Amino acid sequence: MAKLQLEAFLPYRLNRIAAAVSQDFRSVYGPHHDLTIPEWRVLATLGQFEAMSAKAIGRHSAMHKTKVSRAVRALEERRWLRRRPSEEDRREEILTLTAQGEKAYRQIVPKALAFEHRLLEQLGPDAGPLLAALGRLEAVIKVAGQLEDDRT
Repeated sequence: MAKLQLEAFLPYRLNRIAAAVSQDFRSVYGPHHDLTIPEWRVLATLGQFEAMSAKAIGRHSAMHKTKVSRAVRALEERRWLRRRPSEEDRREEILTLTAQGEKAYRQIVPKALAFEHRLLEQLGPDAGPLLAALGRLEAVIKVAGQLEDDRT
């Protein structure tokens, strides 16, 4: 039986890269807004889609429900998001950003886009093919289709 070289195994490499980029990106929103990674993902998801259930946020951001729940609670304590009952399912709540949450989101987005721009700039001509390959990989594992289905 052949041995698996973990360092060369694509799922492992993608996970390590994602974790490293996510941690590095935390320097953009962490120091000034004191957000954890899950809190940022909830804030960013609500900033993008405006209203979603916690369950849909978890699916969209690939976070476990307990991480989403803690992040939602922390953002609610800061008065950055609010809850309202879902009209379709009374067992669910729809989350939206408050004015304070929207303000923080608007402050972070330009920095987030600049962070992304710097990464892509460092890749130079390899950036386009990498983004295309990521798109194909998302299609192969059906990640992209989930994004549209998750909005509620």
